[in-house]
Amino acid sequence: MHIVFIIILIIALIVGPQMWIRWVFFRYKSDLPDAPGTGGQLAEHLIQRFAIEAVNVEETQPGRDHFDSSAPAVRLSPDNYNGKSLTAIAVAAHEVGHAIQWHKNEPVFRLRAKFIPVARRLQQAGIMMFSLAPIIGLLTRSPVGVALPMAGGLIAALCGAATYLIVLPEEWDASFNKAMPILLDGEYISEAQAPAAKRILRAAALTYAAGALASLLQVWRWLPLLLRR
Repeated sequence: MHIVFIIILIIALIVGPQMWIRWVFFRYKSDLPDAPGTGGQLAEHLIQRFAIEAVNVEETQPGRDHFDSSAPAVRLSPDNYNGKSLTAIAVAAHEVGHAIQWHKNEPVFRLRAKFIPVARRLQQAGIMMFSLAPIIGLLTRSPVGVALPMAGGLIAALCGAATYLIVLPEEWDASFNKAMPILLDGEYISEAQAPAAKRILRAAALTYAAGALASLLQVWRWLPLLLRR
């Protein structure tokens, strides 16, 4: 019974942050009657205002808001690109905050280029080791042949998730050193809207970390087999 409770608690800790982020975005997704433009239009305006050359604003898939430095482009989900909600405004400002980091070649932005590829490779390696474990077990006909690659896959997946936490300073900077001052100083939001905007920007800053935590559920599916071995 205690083990079941612990497992439920751990899963809640893993999934909880992502559910909270979705709830915050959903809570403020209604269009504002006095909003002068959409999130996409705000992003284009801010790019022009800060003279960020050669950066496009594009619509992307739902839940895939991001700044792509290789394009370069600010990409917003349909609701945020076309919507006039507080979520759309804050998320657009957050992604433009990344564009400003890139444009100024700030050290904090280099965290993403340096560590995100490492995190993805570690997670991919972990999934590959998990997938190969049954085949190695059949070939070796030994519990060790299954346990070793699965243990390696678990360690790689955990390290990959932890690596995502390294980019938190970059995300926090985009939200609270870039987007929030822009929104307030430019009077794109009112003082009364500031507390809600802070919640949205906090959720935007934690999106990568929450996604990395949620990806650990893939590891949990394999743990029973690992423990039986």
